[in-house]
Amino acid sequence: MQTDGLFSLEPAAADRRVGSPGFEAPSADAPLAVRLRPSGIDELVGQDHLLAPGAPLRRLVAGGAPMSVILWGPPGCGKTTIAHLVAEADDRHFVAMSALTAGVKEVREVIDTARRRRRAGGAPTVLFIDEVHRFTKTQQDSLLAAVEDRTVTLLAATTENPYFSIISPLLSRCVLLTLKPLDDDAVRGLVRRALTDPRGLAGTVTIAPEAEDHLVRLAGGDVRKALTALEAAAGSALAIHDGDGVPEIDVATAERAVDVAALRYDRAGDAHYDVISAFIKSMRGSDVDAALHYLARMLTAGEDPRFIARRLIIFASEDVGLADPTALTAAVNASYAVQHVGLPEAQLNLAQAVAHLATAPKSNAVTTAIFAAIADVRAGKAGAVPPHLRDAHYAGSKGLGHGVGYRYPHDAARGVVGQQYPPDDLVDVDYYRPTGHGGERQIAERLPKLRAVVRGSGNTGRGEDKPASERSEERP
Repeated sequence: MQTDGLFSLEPAAADRRVGSPGFEAPSADAPLAVRLRPSGIDELVGQDHLLAPGAPLRRLVAGGAPMSVILWGPPGCGKTTIAHLVAEADDRHFVAMSALTAGVKEVREVIDTARRRRRAGGAPTVLFIDEVHRFTKTQQDSLLAAVEDRTVTLLAATTENPYFSIISPLLSRCVLLTLKPLDDDAVRGLVRRALTDPRGLAGTVTIAPEAEDHLVRLAGGDVRKALTALEAAAGSALAIHDGDGVPEIDVATAERAVDVAALRYDRAGDAHYDVISAFIKSMRGSDVDAALHYLARMLTAGEDPRFIARRLIIFASEDVGLADPTALTAAVNASYAVQHVGLPEAQLNLAQAVAHLATAPKSNAVTTAIFAAIADVRAGKAGAVPPHLRDAHYAGSKGLGHGVGYRYPHDAARGVVGQQYPPDDLVDVDYYRPTGHGGERQIAERLPKLRAVVRGSGNTGRGEDKPASERSEERP
């Protein structure tokens, strides 16, 4: 069976993977990372927590129990390698597809074939789906029944948090195995193995310690990136070698091979949420340098700048508020710049807004005020609107008492009058409690005077009800 995005992996006489795109025996000119894939599970590096005797991963590779598994981990940690190890087992039929190109039709085709093979007494089917998080909900739904009754054993790989990207019914039918990013020692060990292994560079080059450190550091836990860079650096070293001795990869050669560090970041998964969380908390904590770091990290990873701008607008009210009334203006202006200027230039506007918000005085008084008000409304504290505040613009409203007794604040000397505004149940309830930070310091000094006048305890006999022509310049 050969369809777009779908390929069969039936055993062949010499090699059961022959003719299977992506899973055939690697050729001599295959990428270094492909040639060095482990030939057995004991060669798998960096996932010791999953390799104990009887552990699900070991049983899956050995063919012990037909359990469906989701492999979750960052790029270059071994997910595809595990699929290759599973494909080598002789007691099952292995089919692989990529969620980038396959759809419901291809999934159902595999399931129907697996069901016929099972009824005929053939080998059970293992279905490997790479990048499974790219399947829509409908595509994931199409797997449920077959996984439930074990028509197929699902092996799915994802770089994004399954709790965000995979539907709960499918997740509950699978064992979730979390693969860790490789630490520097593991990456270093694989780089050194690649230098000497006959399947790798076979001793044709050496590497300087500083160059090795550079490759390991910039790989960011992605061994595929490290081996790809090593292969490129080795090619450069061999190309300029003068024929005397074994060429060495120096720092300059390594730097040319890897010019950008690998970023552990996915725009829809947990890294996305972790980085934006650290970004917001850094601004809230007034650490402008950390905030700019996380901004740079998001921009470099390709995060949607509109998403960043929206978070700045929210932050300006949530964490700065009236401590700096210009913060919201700065955030909105940055959002406007993103829309009308675009990247890369708009990164300057975002950086300016981030620096403004991070260094601004902070107050969450507006946030706590609205949340407290919402809590009261949800608790049933939403009494009738006082009659004098009701709409009095339609015929018959006066007869209902609407607007009767309303006092127009602009006719008072100070622009403030004593009268009831909230429903009866909320008289004298304070929601907004300004801090003494930044611009809220003046509000905190003025607000008690305003409340005293409005609530009737601040009538000093200074003519609150004088007409506008006779007002004093004094304000609360």
